[in-house]
Parts: sequence; structure tokens; C-alpha cells
Amino acid sequence: MIDLVLWGPVLCAGALAGASAGVLGTYIVGMRIPFLGVCVAHAALAGAVLGKLAGFDGPALMLPALAGATLMALVVGMIDPERFRVDSNVVLGMLFSLTMGLAFLGLGLFDLYGVSKNDVLDLLWGSVLACRWRDCAIMAASTAVQLLFLAAFYKEMRAILFSRLHASAAGVRVTLVWTLFLIVTSLVVTVNFQTVGGLMIYSLLTNPAAAAFLLVRGYGRTLVVSGMLGAGSGVGGFLICKATDLPAGAMIVILSSLLVGVAAVVGRWRRRPDVA
Repeated sequence: MIDLVLWGPVLCAGALAGASAGVLGTYIVGMRIPFLGVCVAHAALAGAVLGKLAGFDGPALMLPALAGATLMALVVGMIDPERFRVDSNVVLGMLFSLTMGLAFLGLGLFDLYGVSKNDVLDLLWGSVLACRWRDCAIMAASTAVQLLFLAAFYKEMRAILFSRLHASAAGVRVTLVWTLFLIVTSLVVTVNFQTVGGLMIYSLLTNPAAAAFLLVRGYGRTLVVSGMLGAGSGVGGFLICKATDLPAGAMIVILSSLLVGVAAVVGRWRRRPDVA
């Protein structure tokens, strides 16, 4: 039986990371901008790498990581794809390549300056097993910020999810709300780095939401189901890890991917015509 005193924070961290990322994924998948999660994650990674070179260590690395992710969010928020006649994913792809280049440039400088890579590699790969109640408190705070934002701009985000152009025509302050959403995304992604790692958090931003869209209809229901599937992926991945001694982050990713496959089968079965 799992020792809740020892593994309680791990279960809590997995549930919080999965739920918060899953809810964000509803917008990322719904607006067909999957590169957003990867772009923000690598901006946070680049910030952490440069922060390490500047002398930040341990938990303090989250500060430059958050700064990098927030800066990227502000840049993305200022770019209007329709004005520049470029698809959003093309813009995000270019920014992703830039941040990835900066991150690996920084990693290459570590050996030159004799700086340890261990703290940054921990952020890169993540380890839910290392989470403690202090980490859970930080994750709970970021999740609370996310929920407050969604409560305040629920209708506006629904309009933007449908169409940014139509939302603007309806009087929604699209630039402001969209930029705030990107900042919240950067916060959630950065704080959840330690759970599955910067390279794998993309799965929690896309898979639960993709499965939710296959299972239910409606804005509110999709948000709820996506959050539940994300939390299930985080907790279930840890339980599989505990039972098999396999890597926790990899198990979270694989489980969330399997949920998409199951949702596709269930969705197809529900849509099949009744046989008389």
C-alpha cells in the first residue's frame, strides 16, 4: 500500500500538474496552436539555462525560467498573425527554434565555464518523485491563479476560442485577454516543469484536451473533462511507476497518450449508427 505521508506530495503534484495543464490544453488544442506549449516550455528552459550561467541555483532557477517564459508570452501576444499574414504555428515554430537554440547554446557554455548542468537537466527531464509539499504549495498557487483568470474571463476566452476575429468584432479586448492567457500559460508550464520535465510537459498540454474533445461536447464540459483526464494521467503515471519502477515522467506521457486512443475508440463507438 502506498505510504501517503511519503508519497502524498507526489500524488498531489501529479494531480495538480495534470489538471492545470489539461485545462490550458483545451484552449491550445481548440485553437489549433499546439506549438504554443512547446514554445513557452523551451523559453522557460532557455531562461533557466541562462539563469544558471548568471549564478542562480536550485529552486531559484524557477525565477529566470519564469522570466524567460513570460517574455516569450509577451512577444507572442504582441504578434498579430493576421496583420503579418503568417499562420500562428509558423510564428511559434520560429520562436521555438530560437529559444531551443539559446537553451542549447547555454548548455554548451557550461563546460566552457565549468558550471554544473545537474540543476538544469533536472528541469529538462523532470522528476515527480522529487516533489515535496513545498512544491505542491507553489503548484496549488499557480493553479489558483489559473482558475481565477478563467473565472474572470470565462466568456471572453470562449469567444476567443471560437474566433479571435469575431471576438474582437464583438467588443472583446482580445489583445489584453490573450496576453494575460499567455502569461498564465507561462506560469503554469514553468511551475510544472519539475513534474514531467520541459521536454515532456507538451503531452499534458495536448493529450488530455484532445481526448476530452473526442468524448464530450460543450465548452464547460470539455474544460472539466480535460482537467480530470490530465489529473488522472499525472496520478496514474505515478502509480504505474511505483508498481513497475519505470520512469514516472515517461509513464505520465504514455498514459496520457493511451487515453487519447481510448477516447478515439469510445467516441467512434458512440457515433456509430444503431443496427436494427
